Parts: sequence; C-alpha cells; structure tokens
Amino acid sequence: MISPDFKADLRVFLQDSRDALLWKLEGLSEYDIRRPMTPTGTNLLGLVKHLAGAEAFYFGTVFGRLVDGPQLWIAGDAEPNADLWATPDETREQIVGDYRRICAHSDATIEALPLDAVGRIPGERGAELTLHRTLVHMTYETSRHVGHADVVRELVDGAVGQRVGGDNMAPGDASWWAEHRDRVERAAKEADRLNSGTDSAPSGARGTARPATTHPQ
Repeated sequence: MISPDFKADLRVFLQDSRDALLWKLEGLSEYDIRRPMTPTGTNLLGLVKHLAGAEAFYFGTVFGRLVDGPQLWIAGDAEPNADLWATPDETREQIVGDYRRICAHSDATIEALPLDAVGRIPGERGAELTLHRTLVHMTYETSRHVGHADVVRELVDGAVGQRVGGDNMAPGDASWWAEHRDRVERAAKEADRLNSGTDSAPSGARGTARPATTHPQ
C-alpha cells in the first residue's frame, strides 16, 4: 500500500507548472515575450514576473522568511498591474533569474516547515495560513497562469504543448487543425441559431489571476 506524501505530491505539480511556464518563453524575441496579447495586457514575461512576486509573498513574507522579489500591486505595494508587465530596463535574464531564485527560496521554506506550520498575511486583519493551504494555493495559481501562457504563446506564434517532451495534443497537421477549428466555429454558430431568443449566459473574464486580497480560497 502506498503511503500518502502530500507535500511531495504538491511539490511535483508545482514544479511541473513552473517548468512549463518558463518553457513558454523559449525561442521568442524580446518583443514577443513582452507584447500584450489580450485587451487587459496579458503577456508572457509579465506572468513570470507576477508569479515571482507571488512566490516571494506567500512562501517568504507570510512565513517570516523574507526574500527580495517583485512587489504585488494587489497587496498595495506597487502601482496597479506593476507586477504584470516588464519595463524596457527589466531584462528577460533578470526576471527569469529572479523567478528561479525565489522558487529555490520557496522550496527551502517548504522543506524546512511542516505542512501545519502557520504563517500570517501582513496587515491589521491578516489571515493565518498553513503551509499546506499556501502550497495548494500556489500550485493552483501557477497552473492557472500557465493556462494563460498556453493561450498567449499560441496567439504569438502558434506554438502549443503542455510540457517539454509531452505536448498532450491530438495528432494532426495544419490543415487538420484548420478544419477542426472551422468545425467548432460552425457548431458555435449553429448552437447560437438554435438558441436565439433565449438569454445568453453571462460571459466570464479570463483575466490574469492574482493572489486573493485576504487569503487563498
């Protein structure tokens, strides 16, 4: 019988998402890793910068193990969206290097503390968080942003795939995918025609995920 190791399991999935995120930058120009691909400005290097700040906050500040990192605007430490894009003088090497360095610090925190260790979000009404909940939150948040990176990278140059050595995509050449997309488009139009006159479901925003204002939910 296999004994559960919750910390090890969560670390595997967190690291898998970290690796996939950085892979999405490979082979792209400075412009392409920074260019905004959605109306709200979502871009690849900005996602890395944001997650560097989130790891520094959750695995550093919350547990009293401070580490330098990008300031999170949502925590009131920077101007709106400052951690979600790279300025011209912030290099790819700097942001990626900071992310790797902060992730290593996060791993040291995870290794040093038990899952029931308690940290606190700064502020007058700062919530208490266990390491377990923090690890779950950062695994979820990183995976969510990797989903954003999947879409942004495909919009930039058409590159797709889940991870190095495993794209997790249906087999097919460009013409097959074009026909698949057309088929999905036809189905959408037909569904709209069949359901015309009924109330449409409210549209949801796919915007960039950010840490909860109080504590991870």
